[in-house]
Amino acid sequence: MSDALRLTTLPGLPLIQAGDDLAALLADALARADLSPRPGDVLALAQKVVSKAEGRSVPLASVTPSAAAWRLAAGTGKDPRLVELILAESVRVVRARPNLVIVEHRLGFVMANAGIDRSNLGQEDHALLLPVDPDASAARLSARLGLAVVITDSFGRAWRRGTVGIAIGAAGLPALLDLRGRLDLFGRALQVSMTGFADEIAAAAGLVMGQGAEGWPAVLLRGLAWDAPPAPAAALLRTAEEDLFR
Repeated sequence: MSDALRLTTLPGLPLIQAGDDLAALLADALARADLSPRPGDVLALAQKVVSKAEGRSVPLASVTPSAAAWRLAAGTGKDPRLVELILAESVRVVRARPNLVIVEHRLGFVMANAGIDRSNLGQEDHALLLPVDPDASAARLSARLGLAVVITDSFGRAWRRGTVGIAIGAAGLPALLDLRGRLDLFGRALQVSMTGFADEIAAAAGLVMGQGAEGWPAVLLRGLAWDAPPAPAAALLRTAEEDLFR
């Protein structure tokens, strides 16, 4: 790794709409900022702009809640239409309490409300779903832009307060770095060390992206280095067999 890392927000991005050519808009923003891609550059993108461009916004008026959605809504106080979308995007409900539903998402993430969001949409009666395939979305953008891409989202942690950015999509870099077999400072071989490289990038980018009205959904990270082949964000998911708490 390098000994310095620079994070730069991309100015001038418009509010993204369904059908927008996100890669072209990002390329224009990079050019305006005089940021020609270099080896080791990574573009971190908030999931929201990717989902918007891919048309993943759903009008709640179009949703008909099922009986299961009505039951879960009664116990959580959530809008039954939103609960229906959560169930449709999930394979199981892990936990539920007032105003919160933890699910296993169809993509394998264990997360709150299936990642469905209603903030910063500009449409009060809509909900925004995760991209259909965030790794594929990252791969398309990476190919167009000529640099590594990480798609980020904010997750809570089971044993810690506060959300933190994690990678839900990645391309052009190893999302997971397997350090087993490498030597520590004293020559001892590492036995279990694996680094969530894409998650660390997402968390760093979150420091400048913000969570509210900041309006910085794209951040270029410059100064990174890696020596492993690319691997998608799906590589970060722990299998059920490895999960001691499932």
